[in-house]
This record gives sequence, C-alpha cells and structure tokens, in this order.
Amino acid sequence: MQNRLKQIHALLLKKRRTVAAAESCTGGLLSAALTSLPGSSAYFLLGAVTYSNAAKSKILGIPAKTIKTHGAVSAPVCEKMADSVRKLAKSDFGIAITGIAGPSGAVPGKPVGTVFIAVTDEELTVCCRFRFKGGREAVREQSRDAALNMLFSFLL
Repeated sequence: MQNRLKQIHALLLKKRRTVAAAESCTGGLLSAALTSLPGSSAYFLLGAVTYSNAAKSKILGIPAKTIKTHGAVSAPVCEKMADSVRKLAKSDFGIAITGIAGPSGAVPGKPVGTVFIAVTDEELTVCCRFRFKGGREAVREQSRDAALNMLFSFLL
C-alpha cells in the first residue's frame, strides 16, 4: 500500500488538489495513511472520525432521518459523509468510509464486513459497497486500502 500512497501523494501535489476524510469503522486509519508522508499538509485538510450516529449528524450535518431510514452503514449516508466533509474542509475531494468491522453489529442484509466507501468532488460522487472477510482489524485495513485505491482512481 506504500506505493499507492506515494502515487496519491505525487498526484495531489502535482495537481495542487486537496482532500478531506470522514471515517466511521476505520477510526482514523485512512487519515493516518494520507498524512504518513512528509508534505501531506499541502493536500490533507481535515480528518473527521464520526463513529456515532450523533457525530455524523452534529459534525457532518447528516439528517437523523437519513440515518434512521437507510442505516449508518449505507450508500446514502456514506455519500453524504463524503460530500459534507469536502464542503466542511473546502477541499477538492471528500472521501468517506462507514461499515461494520465486527465482531458484532451485523443486521439483516448487512453482515460483518459490509463497508461503504464514497469519493466525491464538485461534479461526481462514486460510492461502492464492499464485503470484506476476516476479523475486525482485517476489515478496517481492507477498508482503508480500498478507499485509497478509489481515491487513486478518482485522481486519474
């Protein structure tokens, strides 16, 4: 993943673009990765760990009704997280992760390992649903890695 980080780092610097992240199940792993290389302060503007539903509403402005209707682990919530953090930071890109890392938390139709990742800019939002295998740390790490891959594709 270090090579992917270097590629993202180079692209963001070359294009003079900025990014902000909103994370739930990863608890800051994505933000930590994006800030791991020297010079990342030129492009990384904000990392928000909005683990609770209340934090998603209070910090990111996601309507409680949206969370209640679709669940915190859903495409509509994830897309809103990405767009809200982008607007909050005034960054070019917003990226968000929400999911069920386990070992508990599964609900019908959303087993442990279900993760949504969204990347957005002013014109386009892409949101993908994943089903990762393994224990809690494996799900969190796979989520971070998938988010970095999505951001890289978005930058190209």
